[in-house]
Amino acid sequence: MTDLTAAARRWVDGDPDPVTRDALEAIISSGDVEDLEGAMGQPLTFGTAGIRGEVGPGSGRMNRATVIRVTRGLADHLLARHGGPPERDVALGFDARPDSHTFAEDTAGVLAGAGIRVRFFPEVTPTPLVAFAAKHLSAPAAVVITASHNPRGDNGYKVYDSNAAQIIPPTDVEIAAAISRVGPASEVPRVEGVFSGSSPLVTPMPGDIFDAYAGEVTEARPNPQTSNLVIVYTPLHGVGGDTLLRMCLTAEHTGVITVAEQSRPDGAFPTLTFPNPEEPGALDMALDLAGDVGADLLLANDPDADRLAVAVPVQARAGRPLPTREWRLLSGNELGALLGDYVLRYWDHAEPPIVVNSVVSSPMLGRIAAKRGAVHETTLTGFKWIINAGLALEQRGEGRFAFGYEEALGYSVGRSVRDKDGIGAAIVMADLAAEEERAGRRVIDRLHDLWDMAGLWVSAQQSIVREGAGGQGELLSAVDRLGSAPPDAIGEIEVSEVTDYRVGEGRRPVWLGRQDLIELTLGSRGRVLVRPSGTEPKLKIYVDLSGEPDDSHEQAHLRLLTEARSLAVEVGEWLGL
Repeated sequence: MTDLTAAARRWVDGDPDPVTRDALEAIISSGDVEDLEGAMGQPLTFGTAGIRGEVGPGSGRMNRATVIRVTRGLADHLLARHGGPPERDVALGFDARPDSHTFAEDTAGVLAGAGIRVRFFPEVTPTPLVAFAAKHLSAPAAVVITASHNPRGDNGYKVYDSNAAQIIPPTDVEIAAAISRVGPASEVPRVEGVFSGSSPLVTPMPGDIFDAYAGEVTEARPNPQTSNLVIVYTPLHGVGGDTLLRMCLTAEHTGVITVAEQSRPDGAFPTLTFPNPEEPGALDMALDLAGDVGADLLLANDPDADRLAVAVPVQARAGRPLPTREWRLLSGNELGALLGDYVLRYWDHAEPPIVVNSVVSSPMLGRIAAKRGAVHETTLTGFKWIINAGLALEQRGEGRFAFGYEEALGYSVGRSVRDKDGIGAAIVMADLAAEEERAGRRVIDRLHDLWDMAGLWVSAQQSIVREGAGGQGELLSAVDRLGSAPPDAIGEIEVSEVTDYRVGEGRRPVWLGRQDLIELTLGSRGRVLVRPSGTEPKLKIYVDLSGEPDDSHEQAHLRLLTEARSLAVEVGEWLGL
């Protein structure tokens, strides 16, 4: 307690923000050990996704002092890499969370204080558009202030490298080391009021950025369609709404209806318990509206619009609105298979198409790629690896990057954005639905075709949470037990092979390096993967099972999914958790 109090007082002395300074002083005065440990016990650390956490006072929270110190570390990294200020401007954007504008202006002010030029989006902006701007402007780096789909009390700081992809080692390690050498935030040189024109080094983005983005997204569409399909859309109070609607206008998908209560950016997320389209209940309002208007398709972005969720009707409308129960949410893996196959079916470049997915995503895309003659690669979790693998394979002359995805609703179609792009993916999904409609079919019929071609695949997940100081250690111990003495069978399915991703990284490509991940192969039936989360005290169990579809595709899907869910629970029990 004495050490924490001393550290807290040092942080107060170096905090330039009177709000968080006073808040931390109040915690110190209260003597509340739990609050003090939350604020100072575990400092936020910078990693391959940047930095993200709960907003509040102290080194363990997101606040202005944290952002200022992180930005100075980034600035020092750029100055060292370029031998002075880079010739080009750093790209900067922010989402609609309460502190994002302030954090972004502090970021620009610190970069300007280091003599580094910045181009910023003056209004809240989707993350994919900032990532596109980084590529379009050949920026030496880009920063997005966003907590994506995290809880409403969080915020974050996401960094892109000079290749316009998320940073990977060793860049993240170098930036983290530079941050560790930064002194108190109050001593960091910073130009104030930069968004109001106080520094010639900080200027707004060029006005043609959206047009350039729209042009490249349009070029990447596999088979552009126009339609008057009734498409219900929700940005979940996020920043993607205006951009998505402009893109639909450009693409001539004219039947978009937005969920009015969730249409405007609002970091308080008033209609949501958790602003993540994967969470139960998050899409209830959109599903209700889709049922009321008899929609043909439901699209949803997460709050920073880099992810896409989709629901489709599973019965024909027959002239009447569909109630919610007749809609089916597509899983991230099902949507990945649909979009990936759509790209490959219409591939018209001379180079072979390259498709990439994360290791915890379904093997189904690999089966489709084999059928379509595409190059397929698997990476560690995280879109940074998917994009960097695609770029590396292109540089080796193995083909042209066509599509990448991760099961957590992240998709990248073509080369327009070197990250997840929930807006570009939404336009392609609308194209796919329009094509099926013209053929008198539904999206679900196309998915059934893919099952007939590549096998019926289902995916189930089980998450086990262990809070408290020893929680993460308990989860890591469970992974150790699984790696050292794996079971002979899961359910009635024999374990045919064990792959321990904690070892042997030298024999794998850099994008499939060391990770706390164990894979149990279940012969031809599928696999089980177990890994601890890198950001939460949570163990994740993934089960992918394959089977043969019968005439009733959806019933076969349900039976196999029930089996997969049962196996996921059984693995958790076997681990003693």
